[in-house]
Amino acid sequence: MLIDSHCHLDFPDFTAELDAVVARARDAGIARMVTISTRVARQPELVAIAERFPDIYASVGTHPHYAHEEAGVTATDLVARTRHPKVVAIGEAGLDYHYDRSPRPAQERGFRTHIAAARETALPLVIHSREADADTARILEEETGQGAFPAVLHCFTGGPDLARRAIALGLFISFTGILTFKNSTALRAIAAELPADRILVETDAPYLAPGAFRGKRNEPAYVVETAKVLAQTRGVSFDEIARTTSENFFRLFGKVPRPAGLDAFARPPFLKTPAA
Repeated sequence: MLIDSHCHLDFPDFTAELDAVVARARDAGIARMVTISTRVARQPELVAIAERFPDIYASVGTHPHYAHEEAGVTATDLVARTRHPKVVAIGEAGLDYHYDRSPRPAQERGFRTHIAAARETALPLVIHSREADADTARILEEETGQGAFPAVLHCFTGGPDLARRAIALGLFISFTGILTFKNSTALRAIAAELPADRILVETDAPYLAPGAFRGKRNEPAYVVETAKVLAQTRGVSFDEIARTTSENFFRLFGKVPRPAGLDAFARPPFLKTPAA
């Protein structure tokens, strides 16, 4: 069993064959998928997908690319939208200094707004950080000083300092198909050294297909390829990495019900049980 902790099933890339994409994921042993919000305005589309498929869940939030477009979204707004039983996370939100499609002050304000919502709901914050390691770490440390909150650095491509500081704050770190790329030696070195109880896998589909499918549209079934490379990188079996990352997912995404047969385990102390 594996979990795709981050995909974008509401994107047009999947419209014509969403049923087939979900069926292939199930055939590949993907037990849960979380379709991640990029715009609060599109939440109805994500919720509709989550309601349609029993093994798919959704988040609510504003990607940093659109922080200036949804500057009026408040933490209260986000919290209210998490009351739907299949909305299980906040975000993705954070900082993107690669494209800078939104002014950096707007990105930081949005990031802090989403942190406030995660702190209030105890739902995990899905963090986007690209070429913004120093500011991401600074904001996370400042905000944690105001009260802890659950979070994951999704699609991790940062350096060892960000990884170290995130782990020190109790965050999780998630890897995509980038981990499988030939030129990702430095990233694999980070993945090899992280604590086993803080790692996740994801696709970020339709983007970042792993090496075996490079150049094709990514989809949740392909998370298997990332898990294989993560297992090789850490010197453990595929079965062990599948169990570890799945257990970590359910520890962090505590609102998502576990499949029958998965053993229970403790959640970190600051991850109180969120309200449905």
